[in-house]
Amino acid sequence: MKQYIIRRLLQMIPTMIGISIIVFIISAMVPGDFITAKNSPYMTAEKAAQLREIYGLDKPVVERYFTWAGNMLTGNMGDSLQHKQPVTKVVNNYVWNSFIIAFVSLLLSWLIAVFAGVFSAKFQYSLFDKLVTLFIFLCMSLPSFFIGLLLILKFSVQLGIFPVGGMTTAGLGATGWEHIKDVAYHMFLPTLVLTMLSTGSLTRYFRTGMLEVIRQDYIRTARAKGLKERTVIFKHALRNALLPAITLLGFELPALFSGAIILEKVFIWPGVGQVYLESISVRDYPFMLGFTILLAALTLLGNLLSDVLYGIADPRIRLK
Repeated sequence: MKQYIIRRLLQMIPTMIGISIIVFIISAMVPGDFITAKNSPYMTAEKAAQLREIYGLDKPVVERYFTWAGNMLTGNMGDSLQHKQPVTKVVNNYVWNSFIIAFVSLLLSWLIAVFAGVFSAKFQYSLFDKLVTLFIFLCMSLPSFFIGLLLILKFSVQLGIFPVGGMTTAGLGATGWEHIKDVAYHMFLPTLVLTMLSTGSLTRYFRTGMLEVIRQDYIRTARAKGLKERTVIFKHALRNALLPAITLLGFELPALFSGAIILEKVFIWPGVGQVYLESISVRDYPFMLGFTILLAALTLLGNLLSDVLYGIADPRIRLK
């Protein structure tokens, strides 16, 4: 296992180099730059040329790439042109806001999906199974912004139970436990939307996996031995039904830090997804490139995590 992990980590090096080249070339092909994106009527050609020289935008693409890649190797992602701060500091300021709602929704969605998928497969074609199937199709067919706006209309505007948006109450200045409760109060609706969207697809995977597993011979043998149904389902069947869903778990790692761009816009949540979208619109290339490479690295690590979990869930799979 150790040799396998080391070999996979070494294989990530050329992959990351290829990703960095592709991402940088695509960004260089986009018309305009940070100076033209500002579109200031008071910007003279001389001033624009001076700013491009300061930001290093006047250099050839190849030279800019090697300068940027060399800084990335030392952990220096550069300075955000929009925020006038190091990219690492900007990411650190916003990424944990996105991580909070993503992590909570991940726990809730997996917990709900496991039990809903298991019991839906066990009681196939029952009323419970039909209701779960209907819920799955509703969650997968409705766009996130529609569900978010619907919840805001019902619970914020009409009932006034939850705030319309934001992360904290303006002017409250709460600290300690009161601050935690205030953040939890504001994050309830966006977390609910993310949980609904994730639970639908996850439940379908668990239900399909369980339907295939519970028909296997070893499940009938376990029941014939007189094992409790709870032991048969959750110890023998569920462990093998987890394999298809483990692939999805690997992609959850970058999702925890990437932010939900649309939902953060709808709920005015100060997450990194919204900042990332703004960096693209204003051509803030240092932030855009640095954060993209970070997500690429997390994606590769997530795939490695999936492979390792495969071996843990099913000992028949040998990682060499």
